[in-house]
Amino acid sequence: MVQPSFLGTDNSYLLGALRQAPEQLRGVVVLEPGVSRATLNDMDHLGVVGVRLNLMGKALPDFRNSAWREFFRHIADLDWHVELHREVKDLPVLINQLAPFGLKLVIDHFGRPDANSGVDQPGFCELLELGQGVNLDEGIGNLSFGSTPQQNINFARMALPLLEQSFGRSQLVWGSDWPHTQHEQSIGFGTVIDQLQALECSTQLIYSLLVQAPRKLFGFAKGEG
Repeated sequence: MVQPSFLGTDNSYLLGALRQAPEQLRGVVVLEPGVSRATLNDMDHLGVVGVRLNLMGKALPDFRNSAWREFFRHIADLDWHVELHREVKDLPVLINQLAPFGLKLVIDHFGRPDANSGVDQPGFCELLELGQGVNLDEGIGNLSFGSTPQQNINFARMALPLLEQSFGRSQLVWGSDWPHTQHEQSIGFGTVIDQLQALECSTQLIYSLLVQAPRKLFGFAKGEG
């Protein structure tokens, strides 16, 4: 479960859900850098395994300042991952700033590349190169790359083999992005399942995307989740 952006840093609904189903659920929260270690420890005990940074439409942060450094040290100590949501052109700078912390990273929506610009567009090529030296997990999301559904699927078909080669199959994770706030009337859970099937992935890749990789990333023991 990932904290939706419109709820900001009020994670109470997500934490309440974790309390009800601790064996079946894991959580990714939204936090400010000044959050206390005690609060982080409490969330960790409830099943929180990551923090999401939705940086879309915001000024590019400098993760080298003291507040961010302390925050990321806590996240690394807890073995949480950091989920980045930002345009692909800005990701190499952010990833390089985060590299010294030894954090697990999740990149939303392939970094939201332009589906019409191909896989050799600026930023995406650099992201592929970083896969050889940085531990990254790739969130496929609902293929929302700002184009038509078919264009998005075509791009994903081209990108998946490259991502698998650069990061490795075990680093690729599919996320439904359900319930698609503000788009509930046009996109349902069935829609994104159809999108996943349209990628025509092998049985082995589907199993890795839906079971093996998320089991490792979110900390589920075999047989749970």
